[in-house]
Amino acid sequence: MKTWNPINNKKFEALSYLPPLSDDSIAKEIDYMIRKGWIPCLEFDEVGHVYRENSKIPGYYDGRYWTMWKLPMFGCNDSSQVLNEIHDCKKAYPTAYIRCLAFDNLNQGQCMSFVIQKPT
Repeated sequence: MKTWNPINNKKFEALSYLPPLSDDSIAKEIDYMIRKGWIPCLEFDEVGHVYRENSKIPGYYDGRYWTMWKLPMFGCNDSSQVLNEIHDCKKAYPTAYIRCLAFDNLNQGQCMSFVIQKPT
């Protein structure tokens, strides 16, 4: 029986337990977002996980927020538009973690996210 080692086995969101998603799989997830009326958005981060570096006070963590790639894609009606942005983000930040989020503008919150790129 193996023991889980969280330092060597970082996981992000539910879909990170799957093998890397193909462009077709990513497009299906984005199509689902669009059908639900949610707004896709891309974020990237060099570290990709929460850590403690600048302060040890309770409740303070570095790395909670990722940098947004451009603006949320308001009015997006085709997954190919998002895939083009994903490829541009991968070119600009090849060693960064990249994730796709979905925002619900009616409930004013994030309702879905998954990691697209995990650097090796």
